[in-house]
Amino acid sequence: MQLYRLIARLLDYPSAELLEHLPQMAELAETDPDMSEQERKTLKDTIAWMQMHTLTGLQETYVQTFDMTPEHDLHLTHHLFGDDRGRGPALVDLGEHYRAAGLDVVEGELPDYLPLILEYVSTLDEMQARVFLGDALKVLTALAQNLEKAGSPYARLIRIIESRGHLARAA
Repeated sequence: MQLYRLIARLLDYPSAELLEHLPQMAELAETDPDMSEQERKTLKDTIAWMQMHTLTGLQETYVQTFDMTPEHDLHLTHHLFGDDRGRGPALVDLGEHYRAAGLDVVEGELPDYLPLILEYVSTLDEMQARVFLGDALKVLTALAQNLEKAGSPYARLIRIIESRGHLARAA
C-alpha cells in the first residue's frame, strides 16, 4: 500500500532527495484510492509543512524530535524494553520475520525502526497490515501521545498508522 511507503519516507531522516520528491508524494497522496480523505489531508498538510522548511531546518527538527527525546524514539522495541535484555531477542525475531518474508534489512538499521516496519507493511494486504500493526498498537498510541504533548507535526502520521492497526475498523 502506497500510504505506508509515503509515511515511511516522511518519518525517515530528512534528505535532499526527500525534499526534491515532496511534490510527487503530495500527488500520490491526492490520487491513492486506498486512503481516506482524512489520511489524504494529513499527508498533504505534513508535506506542506515540510516544504516550508529548509533541509537543515527539517533535519534539526527531526534530530530534536526523535533522537534527543527517548519518548519519541522510532525504534518501537525501545518503548517496550528500553535497554533491557529482552529487547535483543525481540529484534532478532523481527529481523528473522523480515528475512522469511524476503525483505532485506539495510545494514546498520535495527528491524524495529518504524520507517522500516512501514516498508514491510506496505508489502502486505490490508488485513495482514492491520494485524501486524495491531501488534504494535500500544506502542504506536504511546508514541503518538508523546509527540502530541510536544506539539510535533509528526504525531499526525503516527495517528494514521495507529488507526490502521485497529482491526475493528477494517472494511
